[in-house]
Amino acid sequence: MTALSNWRDLLAAWAIPDTVHPPESPWVLPREVFLRRADRQIAEPIGATHRLAAEALREPGTVLDIGAAAGAASLPLVGRSNVTAVTALDTDDELLAAFAERAAGVEHRLLSGRWPELAADAGVADVVVCGNVVYNAPDLAQFAAALTAAARRRVVVETAARHPLTELNPLWQRFHGIERPTGPTAEDCVAGLAEVGIEPEVVAWQRPPEPEYAEFSTTVDVVRRRLCLPADAAGEVERALLDLGVDPEMPPDLGSSGRDLVTLVWPGSA
Repeated sequence: MTALSNWRDLLAAWAIPDTVHPPESPWVLPREVFLRRADRQIAEPIGATHRLAAEALREPGTVLDIGAAAGAASLPLVGRSNVTAVTALDTDDELLAAFAERAAGVEHRLLSGRWPELAADAGVADVVVCGNVVYNAPDLAQFAAALTAAARRRVVVETAARHPLTELNPLWQRFHGIERPTGPTAEDCVAGLAEVGIEPEVVAWQRPPEPEYAEFSTTVDVVRRRLCLPADAAGEVERALLDLGVDPEMPPDLGSSGRDLVTLVWPGSA
């Protein structure tokens, strides 16, 4: 098995098991998390992704943000680096609207849809940033090739060190008696990229603990839905989270991007 086919198969294994019947969609889009994260980063950028993107913008240049959400990866560069324009691409129109609100003062363009399907519409930019999207990209070769072709200077990809849903694995075992996958990981991503001739610089880092939701009850509800449990299971889910050591004063978004992160950087070809 090649690394690329292994990547695809590991992602496919995250499908909800046939024996589990979700009462509502388990694929929760945590908009609140993306909004809070963007606002924190814009106010005070941290992490390797920001640093490595900023390095490539010492000279004036444009940015293309893939999976932009509310702008956590690209908008902190505005005003701190020589950004002349930003293109934001995302599948969620509400998050793109939030991006536009936060992008006041810089030329920007919004694209609603998926990468790389909209690569031609996005065009090229000096720096391409992509935050926490690769675990939604089963065709990693095509996804990465389009990133490379869109960047004149540098591609900067941020991802969780391992598939974020692995954080919920103990709870799947507790409530369903089901073992969920343990991958893929950022190492699997790097191995897949190597098969298409991409050998990125790899920087591992940690996001500091922070309240990702305003209320612990929101974390409980999101986790309940991700576990395919009914609304009346909320109390049991809350107890399970406390048993896991979750701090109610710092409500996390288990199953999103996590704290252990990896930033991958390689040259563009545009």
